[in-house]
Order: sequence, then C-alpha cells, then structure tokens
Amino acid sequence: MPAQGGADPPAALRAPLSRELCAAAWALEQVRAGQALPPALAQAAQRHRLSGPSRPAMHDIAYRAVRRLGTCLALAQRLNGREPARAVGALQAVALAQLLEPGRRHEAVLVDQAVAAARLEPATQAAAPFLNATLRRFTRERDALLDAVMRDPEARWNHPRWWIDRLRHEQPAHWQQVLAADNEPPPMTLRTNPRRTSLDAYRRALADAGIGAEVLGPQALRLDAPCDVARLPGFDAGLVSVQDLAAQLAAPLLDVRDGQRVLDACAAPGGKTTHLLELADCDVTALDVDPARLERVRENLARLGLSACVREGDVRRPQDWWDGRRFDRILLDAPCSASGIVRRHPEIRWLRRRSDLATLSRQQSEMLTLLWPLLEPSGKLLYATCSVFRAEGEAVIERFCAGHPDAERLAVHWRWIGDAQDSLLDQLLPRSGDTRDHDGFFYASVSKRP
Repeated sequence: MPAQGGADPPAALRAPLSRELCAAAWALEQVRAGQALPPALAQAAQRHRLSGPSRPAMHDIAYRAVRRLGTCLALAQRLNGREPARAVGALQAVALAQLLEPGRRHEAVLVDQAVAAARLEPATQAAAPFLNATLRRFTRERDALLDAVMRDPEARWNHPRWWIDRLRHEQPAHWQQVLAADNEPPPMTLRTNPRRTSLDAYRRALADAGIGAEVLGPQALRLDAPCDVARLPGFDAGLVSVQDLAAQLAAPLLDVRDGQRVLDACAAPGGKTTHLLELADCDVTALDVDPARLERVRENLARLGLSACVREGDVRRPQDWWDGRRFDRILLDAPCSASGIVRRHPEIRWLRRRSDLATLSRQQSEMLTLLWPLLEPSGKLLYATCSVFRAEGEAVIERFCAGHPDAERLAVHWRWIGDAQDSLLDQLLPRSGDTRDHDGFFYASVSKRP
C-alpha cells in the first residue's frame, strides 16, 4: 500500500523530509531483500509520489544508508531489545545513517521526521514510539555506542566480513584504502569525443557554463562536482560521454588501428564500444546477451555519431552469432562481482556472496577459452573486469595462459595521445593530489602467437 501523505507537492517544491525518509527506507528494504538500489529507488519515487528536488534528496538519503549499513546494523543490535520488522529496521537504519553525520541535520528535527515517517506506512505506524526511543537514545549515548560497535570490522568498514578478510589477504598494503574509498561518493569523469571537440576546447566550454573540471587523461576530465548531464555543453550533440577514468583505459590498451576488425564482447551499455570508434576507423561488432541493454549501445552510438554492428548473442555460444571471420582485436569486459565499482553501486557489497567469486571466475575462464579461436594469429585480446579480487583477475589470466601455449601475455602499456613516450600503466595513471581517483579495474593483454 502506498504511503499516505496528501496530494503531491508542486514539482519545484520538496516534499516533507518524513516522506523522503519513508521512500528511502522502502528502497533500502528492497535492497535487503536482494534488489539493486537504482531500480528500488525508481520504484520508491513512484510509490511515494516524489518528484522534483525530492527525488535526488531521497537518493542521497538511501545511498548514505547503504554506505553506512554495517555501522547502522551494529548500532541497531545494541539499541533494540529484539529484532524489529524489516520495514521498521530499514527506517531505523536510514535515520541512523543521517544521525551519524553530526551537523548535517538538526538531531531533534531528524528524529521527529523519522517518527513522522513511521506514521506514514501501515507496516511501521505501531513502531513510531520504538523509533523515537531508540533514535533519541543514540543521540544521548552516541560516543559510547560508536566506540563499542567500531570494534566490529563490519561496522567499522561497512563491508561483509568475508569481503574484508579477502581484501586484507590479497592486498595487505592497500586493503584499508580500498575499503575507505568504497564508502565515498564517486567523482563524475567525462570522456571527450576527439572527432567532435578537443580536450582544451571542451574544458573551456565547461568553464563558460560555470562547471569546474580537471584534466586527468588524454580525453578525460573530472568535474569539481557531479551534475546532471543536461548541464553538460554539447552532451546531446555527442561532444562528451560520462565514463570513469579506469574504464577509459580499455580502448587505448586494446591498441586498435584503422581498418581492423574488432569484437567488443559484453558491450552494453556501449561506453567502450564508442571509445574504440573514437580512436580508430575500425569495424566493431558490439555483442551483448541482453537485448534491452543493447538499446543503450545503439543510443550511445547515435548520440556520438558513430556506427557499429550491434548484435544480440551469448559469448559462450559463438556458433549463434559469429560469421566465421576472425577478429584482429577482442575486448572481453567480462561479467564479474563489480567489486571495483562499489562506490557507484554500494549495495553490491551486501548482495554478493563469497561463493559468487568461484562461479564468476569459472564463467570468465569459459568466455576466454571460447573467444580465443575467434582471434587472428598475432591479434590481441584485452581481458577486463571491474573487480578488486584476484579470483576474477590474475587467477583467471594465469590459468588461461597456462592452458594455451599460443597465448603470450603482454606488458600493459598506455600511450598518451600526442606523446611519443610509452610508460607502464601503473606509472602513468594520472594522479589527483596524492591519490589516483578511479574505479577498481583489472586489465590483462594477451597476444596470439602466429
């Protein structure tokens, strides 16, 4: 039953905070039941009749709750005498996540609005006094409660314990930085289209529009603050795309040349397909198993004024879609845990299970093996995953090369457009201050011996 709350507010006005909290809590409840956050938020906005500025406000509330879910659940265990109903627990977590940031909202106002939110839904109405008592107790005993729960790794790092343990084992020098970065909102990075503009020209266009940006790479600009794409100069005209810095490495690393025949396997939504075509006049086949997501590929190609052969097909069944002509280059951006893009999709950490890694690793190996015969001798295959786990990166490529004597693993290099010097990828990734600001990706380049 939809939340009660009277008529919809005008689009230019925000709904009461109670209604935004209620909608965010409903979305969090769906995530706890196994749904991804973006569709849950879309459904929540419709269900709770949120529009205008209330939609991004509700998104912000929900994302903060998912990013701090480990801490919120640990606090709830200490605040609650018994486990509340799911809807009540979700609303409590949403409110606690807001209270965890002192000064963001007035505590008394937030507690009152959370209690008002409880009264909007039949499933939570009776729990209004419970929420009032537990949230006010947190405001009184904040320091002691936080000191107690922060001894629990899940509460401190806001990741499942198996995830923390695996990262600590595989990346002993960096696991804390990776986990901390996962809990921060991501930057908005753009990729300029060299066929329609230059990096300098587009940076000036951004400045003229009052949007600050920093150059990060040969086509990359990071905005000082994220904004709606509608504000980006020439977005609809194909001057620029939104793509993380790490994802922008794929096309240059594949080393495409004019006239080559290229396969972008698992291509949707088309960011890497379009980047390949921006860099070379090549013949690209964009393959994906999901017809709905292939529409995004077509939309991106049309917006950027580019052309590719877009095909529906399963990588693991090449007999259904391959025409028998080998490819000079193959990009396999394989399905994975998405553990490297958790800051963009914070619910992933709570939806994944330890056993998923073994299943995904087998699928990745199978895809590599089935695509290998489709590559020309002396051709190159780039294997990519947006994962920070060895099981989906180094382990997969080592196993593949060990089983294929004609596979030669190449050093991964990057060429800055207009600069004749090549540097190792790890040395050239642009820096922002003292940290590299990009998603977590794994890349391996493999050549087929003649």
